[in-house]
Amino acid sequence: MNHHQFANRPPMGWNSWDCYGASVREEEVRGNADYMAQHLKEFGWEYVVVDIQWYEPGAHSSIYRPFVPLEMDEYSRLIPAESRFPSAKNGDGFKRLADYIHGLGLKFGIHIMRGIPRQAVHANTSIKGTDKRARDIAHTNSICPWNTDMYGVDASKEGAQAYYNSIFDLYAEWEVDFVKVDDSAASRLYDIHVDEIKLIRQAIDQCGRPMVLSLSPGPAPLEYGSLLVENANMWRMTDDLWDHWPEIVKMFDRCEKWAELVGPGHWPDCDMLPLGHIGIRSVDGGGGDRWTRLTSDEQLTMMSLWCMFRSPLMFGGELRDNDEWTLSLLTNQEVLELHRNSYDNRLVTKEGSTIIWAAKGVQEPITYLALFNTGEESATISVPLEKIGVQAYSHCLNLWTGELLETNPKEIGGEVPRHGVLLVKLF
Repeated sequence: MNHHQFANRPPMGWNSWDCYGASVREEEVRGNADYMAQHLKEFGWEYVVVDIQWYEPGAHSSIYRPFVPLEMDEYSRLIPAESRFPSAKNGDGFKRLADYIHGLGLKFGIHIMRGIPRQAVHANTSIKGTDKRARDIAHTNSICPWNTDMYGVDASKEGAQAYYNSIFDLYAEWEVDFVKVDDSAASRLYDIHVDEIKLIRQAIDQCGRPMVLSLSPGPAPLEYGSLLVENANMWRMTDDLWDHWPEIVKMFDRCEKWAELVGPGHWPDCDMLPLGHIGIRSVDGGGGDRWTRLTSDEQLTMMSLWCMFRSPLMFGGELRDNDEWTLSLLTNQEVLELHRNSYDNRLVTKEGSTIIWAAKGVQEPITYLALFNTGEESATISVPLEKIGVQAYSHCLNLWTGELLETNPKEIGGEVPRHGVLLVKLF
């Protein structure tokens, strides 16, 4: 089966990193899943993703503890820490947590690090499906610069594919639907790990269970775009994104560069949405326990760009603490229709702090238009109809407010606040 079929539309869900760092516990995962099922499932939100270090009993924040003991089975495979995930006892792993989430009509995902545990290599433990052992396949010079859990796997060594097959076979037994593989796409510190990405692709293909493959961190190199399309469902265009306006502004250039590779089953990823209540047990992003530092207009800009670009949407905050405003960002049917079903999404113009994107709707003749103002003062922004390929229209709907705006036979525009957006549908 072509892996692109696993994600015909950009995946939407919740990830534990922005609020709980490396320390999320089972009751918190279940609680956020309950909220999603009750409030968000009908709008297309479906993935519940446990981020990094679920195999570390003593994880307590987003700060990694170097060289600490990790929970691992006899075949060099990391397993959930029972102190944080009680349902993992008796060797059940994540199966019972996945069953709970599936019972809510949702899908379950996990984060893993590229490679094989260092403690497995040091103990030279077994690998399921081969007589080779951990030390035989480890690439001990291939290490993550910010986490000490793993060595890379040498794809040229016999047993390398068997190791990756064994871990994804385990995830299939747990009924995992989504796997985020970290330390795989490039960052500013190292290049992309092509050989291991290919091993992972083969391992998923052979395990017999559809799993969405997400690669991080970033920024992934554009020159590897074809390889990413061929092997993954989503990949990060940026390093970890937090609630700082300058980071949002940088995403406009990245979206412009990656736009041609957006398509069914392969989605360049703008990273998680640092919205709502974040930083509960995370000190990343320059702060601790807080509500997002983005203003309301900045939040609308981020949501509008992510949706116009058709990035995956992974909410990072504690869902159960959402206020009405935050919930409204996630449940706007018109905006989510743009995200799910638009096409020909493209940059129209970029002049200083004025950036205009357009897209088409599946029900002709619908045109979506996003007028962004990244400047420090409010501005009047407009675009001629001919520039966006529209000959005429009858209605102009402001997607965020639900208001019908006055029509103009020659151009579309209006007043846009600083750091804000005017997102409209013409029909």
